[in-house]
Amino acid sequence: MASLKDMRNRIASTKATQKITKAMQMVAASKLRRAQVAAEAARPYAEHMDKVLGNIAGSVAGLDSAPKLLAGTGGDQVQLLVVCTAERGLCGAFNSSIVRLARDKARALMAEGKEVKILCVGRKGYDQLRRLFEKQIIETIELRGVRNLEFQHAEKIAQRIVELFDAGAFDIATLFFSRFKSVISQIPTAQQIIPPVFATEAGDAADHMGGAAYEYEPEEEDILSDLLPRNLAVQVFRALLENAASEQGARMSAMDNATRNAGEMIRKQTLIYNRTRQAMITKELIEIISGAEAL
Repeated sequence: MASLKDMRNRIASTKATQKITKAMQMVAASKLRRAQVAAEAARPYAEHMDKVLGNIAGSVAGLDSAPKLLAGTGGDQVQLLVVCTAERGLCGAFNSSIVRLARDKARALMAEGKEVKILCVGRKGYDQLRRLFEKQIIETIELRGVRNLEFQHAEKIAQRIVELFDAGAFDIATLFFSRFKSVISQIPTAQQIIPPVFATEAGDAADHMGGAAYEYEPEEEDILSDLLPRNLAVQVFRALLENAASEQGARMSAMDNATRNAGEMIRKQTLIYNRTRQAMITKELIEIISGAEAL
């Protein structure tokens, strides 16, 4: 049985932990608002750019002159999974839910005889995936030193993906991230980015434009050659912002639960301490009374 001193130390340790989790909850709450605003502001631009490119792509779909980023390689044997996670833990199931989605996708592709390559953005994704897919991980990009996410960070990641595609390293690329919905709800999402799957398909591009015919200057192929790499960077940037908001929301919720659990542990430990202390005092009194009666 633990001594009273050990119990006091345990209670003090739990209280210190509770202070830390409470502080982390407050920090996450302060960061969440800014991250949520940034993620919500990026959505309309990314969605509208996706639609515009979908309309333009509809007029060149199937042509030999279509950009390679749009048409793809024509195969699907080699798949690149771009898994975006956080650099730090203590955020509940945020990282593991993204990794689980990517892991299930990798296993399904490998079961079909496909070759899988993984590009990790974030240390936590690498730490979890290397246990089963260490040979498939070709590169890890860490953003540990980045305090505020900017477009240039996503642009570097997109450039690396394009470099791998131009080198013939893969046929299809899929982006994995967590879409922010609320503090208690983040949705793991898989989005194919090469070749892109647009919100507006080629078949209904004319309906989206109201049936009007448009002429482009320069030609559609030239516009797409310039905008497709930029759209890739925009989609990566959106994923990073969604991840940032989801991470803070998940951490805020996890630290709130941890603070509540610490409070419950303190209550139980204090109750046990008081009962043990009372039992020891009662035992000492009995011994004193018994000794006095013996005299």
